[in-house]
Amino acid sequence: MAEERTKTSDLPEDVESDDCMTSYTYIYSPDLLKDNVAFITGGGSGIGFRIAEVFMRHGCDTVIGSRNLERLNEAAKKLSAATGRHCLPLALDVRQPDTISAAVEETLKEFGRIDILINNAAGNFLCPATSLSFNAFKTVMEIDTMGTFNTSKVIFERWFKDHGGSIVNISATLGYRGQALQVHAGSAKAANDAMTKHLAVEWGPNGVRVNTIAPGPISGTEGYRRLGGMRAETSGVFHTIPLQRAGNKTEMAHGVLFLASRASSYVTGACLVADGGSWLTSANSLPALLGIASSSSSPAKL
Repeated sequence: MAEERTKTSDLPEDVESDDCMTSYTYIYSPDLLKDNVAFITGGGSGIGFRIAEVFMRHGCDTVIGSRNLERLNEAAKKLSAATGRHCLPLALDVRQPDTISAAVEETLKEFGRIDILINNAAGNFLCPATSLSFNAFKTVMEIDTMGTFNTSKVIFERWFKDHGGSIVNISATLGYRGQALQVHAGSAKAANDAMTKHLAVEWGPNGVRVNTIAPGPISGTEGYRRLGGMRAETSGVFHTIPLQRAGNKTEMAHGVLFLASRASSYVTGACLVADGGSWLTSANSLPALLGIASSSSSPAKL
């Protein structure tokens, strides 16, 4: 019991579902993002939802955007009720710059500013390269990589260029070792990591910081389900992770909060790996991953 308390005593609150937390303990000043506005793609669920909640608990108003307006509306109601801040749900497709531009214009009309961009929209599933359709690879690249560039470029040109701002890209460690069954997502995230560095260099003189966080297995997310997280947890695979567990969404939100806020005012072009040390030690086992893929309901085609 004492050992268990040692492992879990410092973990922040979280809930598995896409609901707000019933309690929250501040590790930063509650007004860290006071009167800021954050534009969060993929903010209606998973890590994006929790980022929005944590930001709002720190005084920030948010825009959450994705293709599913019904889900966004439901999420926005929950977020505003729990935090007392304004959350604006806007339908957009990060693959289509025109929809991003329309959402940005609506954001500026509503709030008059944008201080933070979180590029969280992504798509992924397990699939061997030989079974991966050309269209599936293209779609993941379009959502993850083109979507990150599209949203960053639109907001830079419309607002950040003249006012500065902070961009945080949500990445992954897939490309660090050549993860099996992940050529599509690993390639997309590796491109985003490079993009972070390039944009940090080019946009730094405009007062824009660009950083990345690379989560590991995070419970309570669609990616956790699709990529075999629950099976890995029950089979004891997480014992290969130095911290011996999956992360939670609030932990990721705290990492993003640091990178997005003045707490990291001299940090740009950086990648914060937040995976419990997993990429350093966990086995890259093709047979094990093939077993997860065969039992997964995730589609091999898009």
